[in-house]
Amino acid sequence: MISGFENITTATIFLILVAGFAAGWIDAVVGGGGLLQLPVLLMIPGITPIQALATNKMGSIFGTATSSVTYYKRVKPDMRTALPMAGVALLGSLGGAVVAASLPGSVFKPIIVAALVAVLLFTAFKPNIGELTALRHTGRKHYVVACVIGLLIGFYDGLIGPGTGSFLVIAMVGLMGYAFLEASAKAKIVNLATNAGALMFFLPHGSLLWGVGLAVGGANMAGGYLGARTAVKQGSKFIRVVFLLVVGALIIKLGVDVWNENLAHATLSWFNG
Repeated sequence: MISGFENITTATIFLILVAGFAAGWIDAVVGGGGLLQLPVLLMIPGITPIQALATNKMGSIFGTATSSVTYYKRVKPDMRTALPMAGVALLGSLGGAVVAASLPGSVFKPIIVAALVAVLLFTAFKPNIGELTALRHTGRKHYVVACVIGLLIGFYDGLIGPGTGSFLVIAMVGLMGYAFLEASAKAKIVNLATNAGALMFFLPHGSLLWGVGLAVGGANMAGGYLGARTAVKQGSKFIRVVFLLVVGALIIKLGVDVWNENLAHATLSWFNG
């Protein structure tokens, strides 16, 4: 069993814990904490990308579990929607993790950036969206839409990951008609399932750095608890503002990734003549 602390400095450990706490807070409010947590984990000497992904999922599952319980106690989300959605999301995440082992996530990044830009503009130019819950569908259609969202975003989480919580929130706000607060509460339950699905694939491969994962998990729990309480106290308008900031950061991060990958590919093609 590898702890991950074998060749790591005290300063890096401190940075990992701070990033884990901040990621837990962000995840609890709107999702997207992996944008901060994963790059810091990649700073560990000798860590492989698959180890970083697995360890990130382990840390995140502690935070999403804590924020899910906090939201459940304070918001009382409709579990008749959240549980089926979480179940299919778990299966989708497991499938995405399997595909990720053979297909690079860079293939999908330009599409994800375009989708995030559309989400940002949609939310920014509709200031009243998500203030109150006004469900768009009833009966069987409501649950079908919820399960399709869970399956598709669960698959994305297993395949690439960053921004999963944000996609869940905006899908439930824009496609289902939930207020931001209730959407965030359900998103945490679904995100807990997607993290579990990805871990079901990563654990048998021995990719996990257990020591780092548990340390990040503890920091994530603290951040998740505080983030959920802050979101409940401040309400949907606060969540909307944080959502816009996180989505903007995701666009910049993934956009830079796409640019660097295309630049590297163009440079290599030029040298190969």
